[in-house]
Amino acid sequence: MPTDRAFQQCISAQCGATYGVDEVLFACRKCGDLVDVKYDWDALEVPRTLADFEGQWPRRHERLAFSGVWRFHRMLPFAPPERVVTVGEGQTLLQQADRVGRYVDMEAGNLFLQYEGMNPSGSFKDNGMSAAFTHAHTVGAKRAACASTGNTSASLAMYCSVTQLMKAVIFIGTGKISYGKLSQALEYGALTVQIAGDFDDAMARVKEVAEDLGIYLVNSINPFRLEGQKTIMFRVLEALRWETPDWIVVPGGNLGNSSAFGKAFAELYELGLIDHVPRLAVINATGADTLFELYERRGMRWSDGTGDMCIACNYYKELDAANKKAETIASAIEINRPVNLRKCLRALDFCDGVVRQVSDQDILDAKAQVGAGGIGCEPASAASVAGAKLLRKQGVIGADERVVCVLTGHQLKDPTATVAYHTTDQEQFNKVLGSRGVRRASFANRAVAVPNDLSEIIKAIQLYS
Repeated sequence: MPTDRAFQQCISAQCGATYGVDEVLFACRKCGDLVDVKYDWDALEVPRTLADFEGQWPRRHERLAFSGVWRFHRMLPFAPPERVVTVGEGQTLLQQADRVGRYVDMEAGNLFLQYEGMNPSGSFKDNGMSAAFTHAHTVGAKRAACASTGNTSASLAMYCSVTQLMKAVIFIGTGKISYGKLSQALEYGALTVQIAGDFDDAMARVKEVAEDLGIYLVNSINPFRLEGQKTIMFRVLEALRWETPDWIVVPGGNLGNSSAFGKAFAELYELGLIDHVPRLAVINATGADTLFELYERRGMRWSDGTGDMCIACNYYKELDAANKKAETIASAIEINRPVNLRKCLRALDFCDGVVRQVSDQDILDAKAQVGAGGIGCEPASAASVAGAKLLRKQGVIGADERVVCVLTGHQLKDPTATVAYHTTDQEQFNKVLGSRGVRRASFANRAVAVPNDLSEIIKAIQLYS
């Protein structure tokens, strides 16, 4: 499999060490920094224009052309086609959403929702998992592991179950996973290990276990995961008839998506396939706002790969001293130590990006508006819409600009939060949402209670419809 056309490279400007694409490593062995999957584009067959990918559309009977990841194989050619693992991921939707656009205060026709909840396991994770699983299969892995707030575990468990190529080992924190997601991992037969701690604790342990037992790690620290996640942006461009939007707005948790999106646009621009780059907005939840704190408040930057990591190290020490854990209803982004911080800083630099934080109240209100527009999403997804609304209010985003908000997961990933938001039961509302600082359901669609009487039912329907 290894060729000089694809390789791995340390992202540090001072190091830049290279490794074969057949090696399994998630940090540079020389300096400990993150690594990229890189390509010698001059030695590869690259498309002349993005519209060349339209040749894949009539060939949907072929497994690579059917996949929303692998029909763009020429942009992630680290594995030969016959070794690719796909379950038909990436059949996703870019919806022009004028109702949500009005909520955000955009002009008609300018707000779009990229709905990744249509993936087989219900979240964007399948894009990256297909790529990581392909690499794992190519190097002969028999077990794969992850730490997860839920979506990664569901995706890994699904790929293991469908393909029967590997066994899944999943680490979750105590009480830090929604039942909608946990049910998937359990149903798909994964070995699920629940440790005392949060996602950051689970991530630390799974890295140690993977190294000690030689288990393939599929968290987004894995550079091949990000290769698959790049294709979300290819599909956005495809849906926009290859026109680049002005803004991409994405929730920020472990920062894999924002890192992957930056890499996607950097490669497209390098190859001359786009003539300008969209701006990137990464949105944290207030209760898990590491990137916002480091980027907007403490001035941490990429600085051509030489940025001062002591800024992050000092902040993490402060978190430890205060025993401060991430806390947000948006469990998918409930992360204090994002493993892709450095790559995200690079993406923000290349895409002239901004970072914002939004409250759980903002997130759930935005989520209700997304749902009222016909697409249900999990809370973390709605951080992108809440962030766009904030940036519009601040005048950073113009009403006439074209904005794509990424919805990362399906509504049924976390139905408890949805039902609590719309419930008439104040005790249930307080139990689920009140502890997270949510005080009101601004756009609640509550059930109407009526007696079991035909005339009363008719009255209620006439009154409320």
